[in-house]
Amino acid sequence: MQSIKERDMFLQDVSVTILAKNSEKYLKEVLKALTSFGEVILYDTGSRDHTIEIAQSFSNVRIIQAEFIGFGPTHNMASAAAKNNWILSIDSDEIVTPELIKEIAEQTADIKTVFSFPRHNYFNGKFIRWCGWYPDRQIRLYNKTKTKFSDDQVHEAIISESMRHVALKAPIIHYSYGSIADFLSKMQSYSNLFACQHRGKRKSSFGKALSHGFFAFFKSYILKRGFLGGYEGYVISAYNAHTAYYKYLKLYEANCELEKYRN
Repeated sequence: MQSIKERDMFLQDVSVTILAKNSEKYLKEVLKALTSFGEVILYDTGSRDHTIEIAQSFSNVRIIQAEFIGFGPTHNMASAAAKNNWILSIDSDEIVTPELIKEIAEQTADIKTVFSFPRHNYFNGKFIRWCGWYPDRQIRLYNKTKTKFSDDQVHEAIISESMRHVALKAPIIHYSYGSIADFLSKMQSYSNLFACQHRGKRKSSFGKALSHGFFAFFKSYILKRGFLGGYEGYVISAYNAHTAYYKYLKLYEANCELEKYRN
């Protein structure tokens, strides 16, 4: 069994990376949970609130200010800046629990292994167990000498093919959407990035946008039992539907503009 000192030594070899922009709402709580780690990279892409000031108050946090170039590539830029090879990637609204830190510290550092953990998502003060939001397992701990994030603009993921996968039990807490405005803001951002990523590579149409939107609502509200979540379940399902609809509608628009340019 590892001693507390041995666990702390292992955590000193893990760099935590966080992409941030106007992330003041939860950032202090996020960073307080990470004081056991030797290095935290806050990769800021243009904050205009108190994000930088909050980060500066933590001695293990190193701030890098740079341009956002899509989620996958920006994650990889953040990990490249880290001094350690082991990377724990979290979002600026995710809280690493003490139980997860303890479980991470107890792992064997095999560089060909990626580690996942469940993510507990909260909306409107409630733990959401429906709409596909639970258990929401995420692969987030990896060795950057063996793998990295995909280069996708949105819906990026750590490349785990040919890697050993260890599923940890302790969760991370995620305060994904604080208000309806957050839903609308993320819908706009994600749909724009999706259209940019797939323009000229994937076909779309108004009918395809409608069908994707309808199925997204059906999947979230019926198949993933969003109806059990009351108001929150309906709002999340409607958000999933609108996001899918506008992703493909914007892609259709982008493809039409590209076709006009080529002609």
